[in-house]
Amino acid sequence: MPWGTVVLFLLPAILLYVVFVLYPIVQSARYSLYQWNGFGPLDQFIGLDNFRDVFGDARFRSALTHNVILVVLSLLIQLPAALALAMLLNAKIKGRAVMRTVFFAPYVLSEVVTGVVWRQILRPDGLLDQSMDGAGLGGWTQGWLSDPDVVLYALFFIVSWKYFGFHMILMLAGLQQIPAELKEAASIDGASSWTTFRFVTFPLLMPTVRVSVFLSVIGALQLFDMVWVTTRGGPIGASSTMSTYLYDRFRDSRFGFASAVSIVIFGLSLVIALLYQRFALRRDLEGAGFGG
Repeated sequence: MPWGTVVLFLLPAILLYVVFVLYPIVQSARYSLYQWNGFGPLDQFIGLDNFRDVFGDARFRSALTHNVILVVLSLLIQLPAALALAMLLNAKIKGRAVMRTVFFAPYVLSEVVTGVVWRQILRPDGLLDQSMDGAGLGGWTQGWLSDPDVVLYALFFIVSWKYFGFHMILMLAGLQQIPAELKEAASIDGASSWTTFRFVTFPLLMPTVRVSVFLSVIGALQLFDMVWVTTRGGPIGASSTMSTYLYDRFRDSRFGFASAVSIVIFGLSLVIALLYQRFALRRDLEGAGFGG
């Protein structure tokens, strides 16, 4: 195919990428160097002061800590649970197709709908509290979305409820790509189920696991919609994330400062993406025979 034709087909996509991705990034980086309220000319150049103020703000550090906690909880609880359920539903059990659909269904819902539904369930004297009272567990009820010590973990539960099925399907797809002959050979050699999983299944599943880890980390760092609809980052910032902190700064008309926050979030996500590409994606592609 002539190069002119290739360029002609690629040009619309390139233009869209430049206009809607690269240009906003460049403009955000530019605004971050100014003290600007969103109106009037950019005439108060302050260099990197906004970035210094971002990392000097205890509220941002608190929001960053919440993001890190969500990342850690996702890696330690959500993904292992998704893998365990995928292993279960990969076995020949009755009704597994229905169970796969049921667990994946929450992922189809939008984050806004998920947040609204769970906000109603977890409100004081809501469905959860009434159910616990009916089961004789009324003493265990909490201010799920109003207690600063509980709200972040309640939020993690909601996030896991929505995305658990997505990671389960990814793991299940990876498990189904593993040749059954390898497991049969291990069984013939006398390997136990745990030994087979440890030395056969899990190593072959690692490319899929790494994809899940990457998506989970990036998603936790950029979490906004569900948090804002459910708690707005409250109470007293106990469930704030970097994205809700960013939005609050825009609402305060601190556009230059907020742009600096957006560049920080973009930078963290970019570093993680580059590390994933360098140490995980390249090795997976080489292992699949696509390496140079």
